Amino acid sequence: MEVFNPNSNIDFLGWRKVSLTISAVLVIIALGAIFARGLNYGLDFTGGVMIEAEYKEPVETSEVRAALQAGGFNEALVQSVGGSHAVAIRLQNADALAAGNDKTAAGAAESKSKVDLLAAEVLKALKAKRQDVTTKPPDFVGPQVGEELKSDGIIAVLFVIVGIMIYIGIRFEWRFAIAAIASEFHDTILTVGFYALTQREFDITVLASVLAVVGYSINDKVVVFDRVREIFRSARKGEPVDILNRAINSTLSRTIITAAFTAVTMIALYVFGGPVVHGFALTMIIGIVIGTLSSIFFANPILLWLGVSKKDLMPVTRENPELARRP
Repeated sequence: MEVFNPNSNIDFLGWRKVSLTISAVLVIIALGAIFARGLNYGLDFTGGVMIEAEYKEPVETSEVRAALQAGGFNEALVQSVGGSHAVAIRLQNADALAAGNDKTAAGAAESKSKVDLLAAEVLKALKAKRQDVTTKPPDFVGPQVGEELKSDGIIAVLFVIVGIMIYIGIRFEWRFAIAAIASEFHDTILTVGFYALTQREFDITVLASVLAVVGYSINDKVVVFDRVREIFRSARKGEPVDILNRAINSTLSRTIITAAFTAVTMIALYVFGGPVVHGFALTMIIGIVIGTLSSIFFANPILLWLGVSKKDLMPVTRENPELARRP
């Protein structure tokens, strides 16, 4: 299925100065937002209280959420647990978190007292709507757990990016690896920068979707890079800028179709999946748009700027001793 003519000759690289300038400005804005405003970390990273509620009759999470909002718990996160009769309620409480940082026995007792009081208020809000509800003893998640999740998440992202760099360097050539890693940092920074600018909650599901965005983005770039290598090896002549343009044009249909269908899936998940998966779906939608555009307007201009040429991609053979001697 072809949406665009694979033999078209749109001069994407002719816009490289504009596209790279726009990318640089967006990255600076995103980094400024990340360092100046920071991220609005969710309960997974900041700590808080989790309360499990059980109903005798089936209950919808939207019904529980409405009851909590009526009771003043506007930021509560509600998830189904093991069927339609139980839900997990996660929320933050500044007093409980502050007490949770106190390592003394008195501080721990005060923390437990505040958490128990918070759980009682939650149960009161739930019973105001339905009487067939009970709650289990609350669990307190300390901020130190969130700090571990933050550091582990950063390590996971860096590990993935380094692994991608090694893979691209082995499969293609070092210029492709640098272009791919530059693109991955570009896509990741812009995606995370969106959360810093909008101050939407950044939780563990958003972090998972950032990793998914990294994987999605590199998949699209590998397809384009593979086409670049193929055209370079088969073409008898042609300037690098022409080869790169041909590679982008020939894979454009695949790029757009893949992005469109993936985006439609994520939009459906955002609309019908409920608030619990909003962060994941929204991050994927943003990442798909950024990753698709960067494959066309960022990765290939970087590759051209690094000076990729036909001789860099020709296989080393006995009949080609000059390449065999080249470091």
